[in-house]
Amino acid sequence: MLEQLKQEVYEANMQLPKLDLVTFTWGNVSGIDRAAGLFVIKPSGVAYDKLTPDDMVVVNLKGEVVEGRLNPSSDTPTHTVLYNAFPDIGGIVHTHSPWAVAFASAQLPVPALNTTAADTFYGDVPVTAPLTQAQIERAYEAETGNAIVTTFQDEGIDPTAVPAVLVAQHGPFAWGATPAQAVYNAKVLEVVAEIDYHALTLSHKDSHVPQYLLDKHYYRKHGKDAYYGQSNPQSGTHAAHQA
Repeated sequence: MLEQLKQEVYEANMQLPKLDLVTFTWGNVSGIDRAAGLFVIKPSGVAYDKLTPDDMVVVNLKGEVVEGRLNPSSDTPTHTVLYNAFPDIGGIVHTHSPWAVAFASAQLPVPALNTTAADTFYGDVPVTAPLTQAQIERAYEAETGNAIVTTFQDEGIDPTAVPAVLVAQHGPFAWGATPAQAVYNAKVLEVVAEIDYHALTLSHKDSHVPQYLLDKHYYRKHGKDAYYGQSNPQSGTHAAHQA
């Protein structure tokens, strides 16, 4: 079942240690087949060097396992909430990458201070409110997803324009059209968080990029008039994330 998607999710998960986004087993990637109403996710607590595509677990949009011999990631309920709330996303990644976790620990958004951020994030990457004791005791992982959704709704943020979030006192989630794109966005977030940390150490002034520069860098990679990269002859769009 969903063998091609299993392969894609497996390959995306294997990028996490290669990109220094995870330590030990602290991360997971999933990908969804919208037509089937099913998603594939990494099994819980399995070392990356032991993973195979057949280990990937198939889950429905109620969070129920429909195929797999291993337990799915403990973050499966969070992924389930996000797939239901954000219908345009095709892949999700969660990591504990240190620079992003530093901002999550401080309960600070990752600000758009430079064009490195603006190329991918159309504004600051937000941070959720901390989960309450009641939320944690009720359904920790599902409430994590609910906190993310609430943050985007309350702040009026388009999750396709800002494809990442920090969960306060926890860490980052990122997403994209595919599992591979989600991993790409997670790595960009980590790089931007590191850059921002140093920038904020050097200066406490408001260094946000002006709206016109944010617009220029974001829209040259995204949208119908994007021109960065090489044209895709099949879609007529540009390869937005090639150097």
